[in-house]
Amino acid sequence: MLSIDNLTVEFGVKPLFRNASFVINDRDRIALVGKNGAGKSTMLKILCGKQQPTSGNVSVPTDTTIGYLPQVMILQDDTTVREEARKAFAGNTELKEKIDRMQEELSTRTDYESESYLALVEKFTHEHERYMMLGADGYEAEIERTLTGLGFQRSDFERPTSEFSGGWRMRIELAKILLQKPDVLLLDEPTNHLDIESIQWLEQFLAQSAKAVVMVSHDRAFINNVTNRTLEISCGNVIDYKVKYDEYVVLRKERREQQIRAYENQQKEIADIKAFVERFRYQATKAIQVQQRLKQLEKIVPIEIDEVDTSALRLKFPPAERSGDYPVICDEVRKDYGAHTVFDHVNFTIKRGEKVAFVGKNGEGKSTLVKCIMGEIPFTGNLKIGHNIQIGYFAQNQAQLLDESLTVFQTIDNVAKGEIRLKIRDILGAFMFGGEASDKKVKVLSGGERSRLAMIKLLLEPVNLLILDEPTNHLDMQSKDVLKDAIKAFNGTVIVVSHDREFLDGLVEKVYEFGGGKVKEHLGGIYDFLQSKKIESLDELNGRQNAECRMQNQGHPDKKNKEQGVANNNSASCIQNSALPLSYEARKEIQKRINKIEKQLAVCEGNIEKLESRQAELDEILMDPAHASDMKLVNEYTELQEKLSKEMEQWEELAMQLEEWKEKLN
Repeated sequence: MLSIDNLTVEFGVKPLFRNASFVINDRDRIALVGKNGAGKSTMLKILCGKQQPTSGNVSVPTDTTIGYLPQVMILQDDTTVREEARKAFAGNTELKEKIDRMQEELSTRTDYESESYLALVEKFTHEHERYMMLGADGYEAEIERTLTGLGFQRSDFERPTSEFSGGWRMRIELAKILLQKPDVLLLDEPTNHLDIESIQWLEQFLAQSAKAVVMVSHDRAFINNVTNRTLEISCGNVIDYKVKYDEYVVLRKERREQQIRAYENQQKEIADIKAFVERFRYQATKAIQVQQRLKQLEKIVPIEIDEVDTSALRLKFPPAERSGDYPVICDEVRKDYGAHTVFDHVNFTIKRGEKVAFVGKNGEGKSTLVKCIMGEIPFTGNLKIGHNIQIGYFAQNQAQLLDESLTVFQTIDNVAKGEIRLKIRDILGAFMFGGEASDKKVKVLSGGERSRLAMIKLLLEPVNLLILDEPTNHLDMQSKDVLKDAIKAFNGTVIVVSHDREFLDGLVEKVYEFGGGKVKEHLGGIYDFLQSKKIESLDELNGRQNAECRMQNQGHPDKKNKEQGVANNNSASCIQNSALPLSYEARKEIQKRINKIEKQLAVCEGNIEKLESRQAELDEILMDPAHASDMKLVNEYTELQEKLSKEMEQWEELAMQLEEWKEKLN
């Protein structure tokens, strides 16, 4: 469908990419990846004709249509949501008017045998068939399906677009592009303004309905579920991996290891040649051999290694002071904007050390409640912030609040205090702002680079309550992994507002769902929450369990049912849900399970206590500048964090099992 041949783009001395050649075929689902600033957005602009390359060609067949969603666009505010979406079918409207004119002409003419009349009939038939293939008048239903899938309510369709936030208006633009059904879809960060449910709808749409897709996205779960091919921009080259992202990560690691080995061999060869030249440079008998070696050296093409893989990088937030037991307590909290109630009867308690997620559709109040916690907006009810709480807040628009006139170094130097100012270069290097990059002006940074810079500012202040509102927007995969590891190792309390399932997976142990003016608490991780959402109500859950019980009880004698009841969770659940009391044997077996889990918990708690004690010792040691670069201690600290994380996960799993088995006795 699209053919890219020897594409080169140069903005400075070093090309952004050079001699890039690849083909986009029908049904391709391509993830365009690379570090922030590598040229991903530039590539999409070139593919859709918005930007011209320095050299090379993009061949687009005349009948191929392209739809492009940029990260940022200028939006109109003079129509309703439905009218704006209807613009996607401007071609249908023109075609319908043309058909109506031909139909009127056919009804008034009487020269049925003339060649012109027959030609008009043939043209009318052809255009009418084309109109029917495009969906005819059924596009109104298609508009409603698409807008609903992207999170709009039917009551929103007739509202002016000016009443919606920038994120919602971006959804309207996405809807228009999807409704046009282009042959090639180019999407630049399409999930940045979508909630989890809308992302899942978009996944399904792209997998089933789209023709060819090229996307830039830092949502790993999203691109894994949609794509079947990965194009990487690295070191100015475009490398084609015909696999989805997770498989690409493995292949890229193998490729980089091969590059390192080849690079090391080449460096050894260069060193040997230079040593020979230096040794025999002034010996006349060796002059010919020296010249041969110098020519050999000139012919060597330096081997480039892909950008440094930052997955091994480990950053950590400063140690947090101990806070009160309950950093946040909400008691009948309510927020109104005029006649509109955002949420009411919000009641929950976040304990010290918990990591929780706020999820739900956009506009349901996630960021609003964060602002209430921060004390930025008024509300009704009682919202108590615990004792000795120091809040670190990353706002959704934090990256846009940076002073564009400053350099990267000046931005951090202005907020750094005390001895930390001596380590600014090291910190910037850890976030890939090393060397000349630290002297870049903020105004020339990409969205991801700005987000990283804003995150550095947050790292400089010791806090014990982190509130992160969409922290992963514009961050590349490696930066997200680094941030996730840092949050997991953080010993304070964390509230994360995010739609990124992969980022939240394994990070949070509790989910607060915002919707319909209410806030519901769900225990467990993000995928536990998503799985629970497939069941509409507890009544449906009970009905399903009772049906399973009936199926298990059919054809089994009572004794066998009792044995099965203590052998697995499903049957035990059936015993509990039935009206019959537990037998003595069943209660005895369940009590054995409880005793065993309690012993495992005790061992786990002992391990956690030892690991936390050693962690505190290492924190003190590594705070000393003399030991800050001791790799042995750093590696020990990293391994300790991984062990502690596994022990905590084991403890949580055992605690949940213990609670479930105890409930069976009640």
